[in-house]
Amino acid sequence: MTQLMEYLLDRVLHGGNFNDPICLNKKAVEYLEEYRHTQVHLAAGLVVQLSRDVWTPPPESVFKLNFDAAIFMESDRFGFGVIIRNDKGEVMVAMSAKGPVVSSSDEAKMLACRKVIEFTMDDGFSKLVIKGDNANVIKAISSSMANLSLIWNVVDDIHHLIHGLHWVNICCTRSRGKKVAHALAQHARNISNDMYWMEDSSPPAMKTLY
Repeated sequence: MTQLMEYLLDRVLHGGNFNDPICLNKKAVEYLEEYRHTQVHLAAGLVVQLSRDVWTPPPESVFKLNFDAAIFMESDRFGFGVIIRNDKGEVMVAMSAKGPVVSSSDEAKMLACRKVIEFTMDDGFSKLVIKGDNANVIKAISSSMANLSLIWNVVDDIHHLIHGLHWVNICCTRSRGKKVAHALAQHARNISNDMYWMEDSSPPAMKTLY
């Protein structure tokens, strides 16, 4: 209530002088409605922000692929992880693997993206929602424009792979699905060979998943 009174006083007092009482009352009512309207919009925005942290299923017969990469500073190499789930949220396949020496996070995540899409297609998935948390990578692989970056050949490879899919949707995410992929990427720090988990086995990120 104190916040409301301060807001109204600030709006109806101009230069420290009171307006005519009738006008003052009318403006107070108008500004009260404006204040309430603003608060409703602020509350609605908060709900939308919170909803981003909830994993949403893909359409029926489509699979959702979440991937992530993590650079290991002690070796300059990186690990990457991928988890693929169906529209019921069931894990179809997951992977944790190591990549070569890289110079940046963008390079690591681009290389990871190429590897996981290739891996996914080899496993027979052809309808995918592909989600990662790096906006630069997602923008590059989503664009049909020529890429002139230092890793243009990797982007080009990804475009060719994507064109081989029957259906695809690519987007950036901050959802819980990313947390699972991140856990799998971190798991690669302590492995010597790539690790795979199919429907009948559980990846180390199951605790994060549930």
